[in-house]
Amino acid sequence: MNAKLEQVSAYLTRAVPTARAEETVRDVLEGLSGGRFDSVHSVCIVGEEDRFIGVVPLVDLYMASAGTPMSALLQDGSPSVRPDVDRESAASLAIREGLALVPVVDAGGRFAGVFPPRAIMAVLREEHFEDLHHLSGVLHSSEAARLALQAPPLRRARYRLPWLMIGLVGSLIAASVVAQFEEVLRAQIAVAFFIPAIVYLADAVGTQSETVAVRGLSLTDVGIRHLLVGEISAGAFIGLVLSVSVAAFAAIALGELDLALTVGISVLAACTLAASVGLYLPWLFTKAGWDPALASGPIATVIQDVLSLLIYFTAASLILA
Repeated sequence: MNAKLEQVSAYLTRAVPTARAEETVRDVLEGLSGGRFDSVHSVCIVGEEDRFIGVVPLVDLYMASAGTPMSALLQDGSPSVRPDVDRESAASLAIREGLALVPVVDAGGRFAGVFPPRAIMAVLREEHFEDLHHLSGVLHSSEAARLALQAPPLRRARYRLPWLMIGLVGSLIAASVVAQFEEVLRAQIAVAFFIPAIVYLADAVGTQSETVAVRGLSLTDVGIRHLLVGEISAGAFIGLVLSVSVAAFAAIALGELDLALTVGISVLAACTLAASVGLYLPWLFTKAGWDPALASGPIATVIQDVLSLLIYFTAASLILA
């Protein structure tokens, strides 16, 4: 997508009600009569040289007395953005602050227009589809997303293969990890029985964290430490429940208490770590200025698979040796 189309300036409109702070409610309502606007949810208040002051929801005008000055109805701390801000950031601001539209001001604080409601909804919808593509390991473009079912096979492959190549590299790394613990497998073949379960559970927990993080990070101002502690705690609790269940199965089905302990510890550790990676990796991408959805899908899966195998075989070599 063209970089300009990713900025708020591409969606900017000035066809919204504006008023001066000293004007009364009666004056503003009379001025609205017969006007044609792209959005009439709020009135944007400007001062000298068109400097942006704040917004007044239209419903507040109808609830106020006719002689009330607009300055008395101004909302405290009305947020605004610059024209060159990323469109997704502006849409996320609207969601966080409960805004129907986002005022836009230039470098000098002068009112430039608004990021209107229809644009906010369109951007959120497109970003949602983009995230779904990234989560499933497909390179995104708006045109490809719309024509995905009609696209030629080579074009479909071109959008999917890069991420699958990353997955291939990860699978080779995972295979090398297993090869390093050949002695453990030779000594206790039953260790191999639980590899799919541990890898799958770690991937599933990590995917849940990634899905929550990809959009959640853009919709909250909470610090990463607080988010990470919460996600680690959730992952640990989930891992504890799963580890007890799978360890009980191993103990009953195979009668191997040491193996059951190994599997239980591995599931607990792998799920806790996968939840951390699922949150922390998208956060790192966000801080780097990249789409956090790129950190999900194949990239996170590769990391989680390798780490879960390392955890499992290390535990097995220590407990079963």
